[in-house]
Amino acid sequence: MEIWNEVKLKDFADIKGGKRLPKGKQLAGFPTAHPYIRIRDIGKSKILQLTSEYEYIDDETQKEISRYIVSKGDILISVVGTIGLVGIVGNTLDGANQTENCDRLTNFKNIDRDFLYYYLVSPLGQGEIAKGIVGAVQPKLPLKNIQDFTIRLPSLQTQKKIASVLSALDDKIEKNTEINKNLEQQAVAYFHHQFIVNAAPSWKEGTISDLGTVIGGSTPSKSKPEYYTDNGIAWITPKDLSVDKSKFISHGADDITELGLRNSSASIMPAGTVLFSSRAPIGYIAIADGEVTTNQGFKSVVPNGNVGTAFVYYFLKNALPTIENMASGSTFKEISGSAMRTVPAVIPDDGSLQEFSDFCEPLFQQQRTLEAENRSLAALRDSLLPKLMSGELDVSELDL
Repeated sequence: MEIWNEVKLKDFADIKGGKRLPKGKQLAGFPTAHPYIRIRDIGKSKILQLTSEYEYIDDETQKEISRYIVSKGDILISVVGTIGLVGIVGNTLDGANQTENCDRLTNFKNIDRDFLYYYLVSPLGQGEIAKGIVGAVQPKLPLKNIQDFTIRLPSLQTQKKIASVLSALDDKIEKNTEINKNLEQQAVAYFHHQFIVNAAPSWKEGTISDLGTVIGGSTPSKSKPEYYTDNGIAWITPKDLSVDKSKFISHGADDITELGLRNSSASIMPAGTVLFSSRAPIGYIAIADGEVTTNQGFKSVVPNGNVGTAFVYYFLKNALPTIENMASGSTFKEISGSAMRTVPAVIPDDGSLQEFSDFCEPLFQQQRTLEAENRSLAALRDSLLPKLMSGELDVSELDL
């Protein structure tokens, strides 16, 4: 059996800090040649690539912090706030600047970069990260403590084999995700062309209430454990949609019981209901892939039969700025049920709605299938990860 040696991370990689923006400088409100990587950009996927969510710095600011740029293949790890988020810099972020709230691992020596990434996101790696955190009021992960991380390393050959197995699963997940993005772009383009650019003058003006029934939600008493179960009636919260970015959702972190349903004002809504978070934040949107209930953080829409799920889904996405402007509240903005029902809408004719539903149906089915496959692949990866990283499972015994 192969021997795994305990080593310090500093012996196999250089660890470098980031840089806060110079005093008086701010992120640019427009794209420039200098993306700026923040904590919220890390941890969403293995490879970090430039997206529309990134912010930038201007040329003058970049000159002042030009020493703190990342290179393709560097590993970033968040060290304050949400500590322990990890990602590998992709080609579209080569030369970007990094926030002071993350450190980068670079110049790897006798350690496979992908193996190190998987170690850091594994329970073992996250345990090392947790041990290195200092400070009760403002927790942080000092650079020196990262340097002193203890890692059990097999041979470089075994590292590459382990990384290859896990990377193959992540690559397939990423491929499926890209296919789904392409399908989504097709549907969005159709909706925009048909219902925004070429809206017929004959279509009547109405409200969301002409498209479907707006339904709120409720939370059964948390002090009653008998109201909750692991396998009962699906109950969705905005947090579920923040964690699971899938288009279709069938269950959240918790289910409720029949007793919990009866003792709350939650309502069972049918498959095809478009879930819309109405506060904290406004605008998480998903499609119920079965009967569901929600907490009070939603104003969901059960589409009318002649309207269909697809139209309501893309209508809500397109109407989000309008809905946000109609929200009220001092602590946090919320769109009420009464306000939601009055959101203005142009009502297309039944023929146009049916054509759009027919176009979207096969796209939605393929997206649903690929999301389900991704969940299975992620579950397999997550079950293999701790066993491979600890040496409990010999990678040579795998037949995938």
